[in-house]
Amino acid sequence: MTREELDLEARKTLESLPEELSVKDRMAIDVCPMPSQDPAARCRNMDEVALGYGEDQAVLEAKRCLNCKNHPCVDLCPVGIDIPRFVGLVAQRKFAEALDVIQESSLLPSICGRVCPQENQCQKNCTVGRAHKSVDKAVAIGRIERFVADWARENGVSTVPAVAPDTGKKVAVVGSGPASIAAAADLRRAGHDVWMFEALHKTGGVLVYGIPEFRLPKKLVETEIDKLRQMGVHIETNYLVGRTRTIHELMEEDGFDSIFIATGAGLPKFMNIPGENYVGVFSANEYLTRSNLMKAYDGKDAQTPLYHARRVAVFGGGNVAMDAARTALRLGAENVTVIYRRTRGEMPARREEVEHAHEEGVDFLMLSQPVAITADETGRVNGVTIRKCELGEPDESGRRKPVEIEGSDYTLPFDCVIVAIGNASNPLIKMTTPEIEVNSRGNFIVDEATGETSIKGVFAGGDIVLGAATVILAMGQGRRAAAAMNRYLESR
Repeated sequence: MTREELDLEARKTLESLPEELSVKDRMAIDVCPMPSQDPAARCRNMDEVALGYGEDQAVLEAKRCLNCKNHPCVDLCPVGIDIPRFVGLVAQRKFAEALDVIQESSLLPSICGRVCPQENQCQKNCTVGRAHKSVDKAVAIGRIERFVADWARENGVSTVPAVAPDTGKKVAVVGSGPASIAAAADLRRAGHDVWMFEALHKTGGVLVYGIPEFRLPKKLVETEIDKLRQMGVHIETNYLVGRTRTIHELMEEDGFDSIFIATGAGLPKFMNIPGENYVGVFSANEYLTRSNLMKAYDGKDAQTPLYHARRVAVFGGGNVAMDAARTALRLGAENVTVIYRRTRGEMPARREEVEHAHEEGVDFLMLSQPVAITADETGRVNGVTIRKCELGEPDESGRRKPVEIEGSDYTLPFDCVIVAIGNASNPLIKMTTPEIEVNSRGNFIVDEATGETSIKGVFAGGDIVLGAATVILAMGQGRRAAAAMNRYLESR
C-alpha cells in the first residue's frame, strides 16, 4: 500500500474509535506499518527507503500509548526524552507542542527517529509491547518522533532552544557528531561561549560520512546543525585538533576553560588475512565515506572516482555491514554477499536493516569465515577463500563462539571486498596529549558519572569512549558530560 493509502486506512480506524479510549481499546489498535519504497525500485536509487507516517497514522499510533504511571520507556532513553508527554500531544494533534517537549532533551528528533535502535531502548520497555510479549507490538515511538520532526520542517515550524545570559566561560567541543551536537547544545543553553571544531569539510561526523543517504538524508543533518549556529555556537571545519592545535594549546594559549572531546571511532579494523592490500579491498569507512560524503554515486557531481564492481563481498554482520552492502547495490553491483561467521540470529545489525537488505536482493552467507582474498595478475581482487564454521560455546558477549572447520575451505568469485568488522579510536589526540589515559583498545578512560578524563577540565564521550556505539548512546554521553562541565565551570 502507498503512504496515502495507509494514512487513509488509519483515518478510517480513528473515525471508528470511541471518543474516550479505555486501556482495552488502546491495546486492540494494531501497530501502524511504515510506508516505504518498493524494494525493486529503491535498491537502485539513493532516495530514502522509509517514507514516514502520514498525520493520521502518527495520531493513531500515538493513541496506542497507555501513558503508564511509571513511564518505563523513559528509563531506557539515553537522553531522557519525556516520551509519554510528547506522544500524548501527538495523539491530540498538537505537533508543535510535541516538538518542544522532544527538544527539551534532544536537538536531533529527525535523526534519532530514523536511525536509533528503539527496539533495544525505549520500545524494549514499552508496556504495550510487553503485554503482547513482542517488542514488535510496542508503541512505535521512533516513528512518531520522526513524524513530529518532519511535520515541523514541512510546515516551517522551527524552535531554537533558549540561551541563558553569557557566563564569560569559553568551551571547546572537538568533533561534530551526535555526542558533540548534544553537548554543544546543552553547553550553549547554559550561556557559555561554545566553539565546535570539525576535522572534515562538512559537519555531522558519522551522521554524514557513515550513514547512507537512503537511511538518513544529509539535508536533515544540515538542518539540525544549523540550529546550533542559530543558538550562537561557532563552528570551524577543516580544523584537526591534535594537528591544527593541541588540547594543551587550546586551554593554555587560546583561553578555553573546558573541552569536550568526541572524535569518534573512525580507525577501521581489518582481519589481517592474506590479500587485504589488493586493489578492490575497502574498509567500510572508506567505502561509505566516498559514497556519503563525496557522492560517488552521483555521476555528474561526484567528488571521488567510483570503483565499479559486479560481485561484492561484505565481511561482517553489523549495521555498518548492512549499510555497505545496500550501498554497493545502489552503486551498480549485480550481486552483493554478506559473509558472516555466525548465524543470522547472532547478527548484531538491527533486524529492520537485515530485512531491508534481504528484500533488496543482498545474499547472506552464514557460518562462514573469510580466510584469504585472491587477485588476478594485475593485483585486482578476483575471489575470497571461505572456511565453514560451526557454533561452539558462548563467548564473553553471550553469543555462541564460531569455530572454524578445518579442511572446509572453498573459493567464490568476487571483484570487490568491503571489510566491516568494526573500528578503533583515532590515536591522534592521545599521541599529542600523552596525559590522557586510554584503555587497551585506545578508548579514553573517563569518570562514568561525569565523562571527565584524566586531565582536569577535559571531558569526553561518544565512540571515543564507548567504541562503536549508537547515535542515541553517544548523545546521552554528550548530555551527561555537558551537565558535569556546567558544574565544573560554575565551581571556577
